[in-house]
Amino acid sequence: MSTEQSPEDKAAQAARKEAEKDALYAMDISGVEWHSAPGGPQDEKVEIAYLEGGAVAMRNSKEPQTVLRYTEAEWRAFVLGARDGEFDLK
Repeated sequence: MSTEQSPEDKAAQAARKEAEKDALYAMDISGVEWHSAPGGPQDEKVEIAYLEGGAVAMRNSKEPQTVLRYTEAEWRAFVLGARDGEFDLK
């Protein structure tokens, strides 16, 4: 049995991912609770907020108007990659 997807299956999967991202960015996150590592109020920090369905929002504390949003699968891949050293500085 072949595990390769047909072009139609690939197109459908891409459409589902795009719809998931569209819904994620349409979500009202004005009332979310932001979390960060400890530090003073003047320290620049990465902040994250947990969203519905396992999604995560991330922003820089010094630029809170710019928010990146990740699906549960994207966030899980990022965390696993970070734990595995993919983003370690050389």
